[in-house]
Amino acid sequence: MSWASAEDIYLSTSLANYLDKKILVLLRDGRKLLGILRSFDQFANAVLEGACERLIVGNLYCDIPLGLYVIRGENVVVIGELDLDKDELPPHMVCVSVAEIKRAQKAENEAADLKGTIRKRMEFLDMD
Repeated sequence: MSWASAEDIYLSTSLANYLDKKILVLLRDGRKLLGILRSFDQFANAVLEGACERLIVGNLYCDIPLGLYVIRGENVVVIGELDLDKDELPPHMVCVSVAEIKRAQKAENEAADLKGTIRKRMEFLDMD
């Protein structure tokens, strides 16, 4: 039988403060999930109710509904409570459809690839 360490107890009590509250979870792969924390364990595995994934590209954003969602604790980078009295996003952000945000992501990725290609060509031409 293993005993909980002080760190485990601290993690548990800090997440207990977020139970039944709307939270934002940042995952290791960069995804941002929002939802109401319904359950968690000592490994920071968490269950979100009414979860959605928020995609942000420039000043566009889209929330993709996920429903009841289980998050494996090892993928969690940050968990934080959202202040319901404040707007979640700055006023210049525009909510768009999933199709529109996917097009914006594709265009952003293509621009990044082009920039990387140009940088490689410039490095090739630099003959130090």
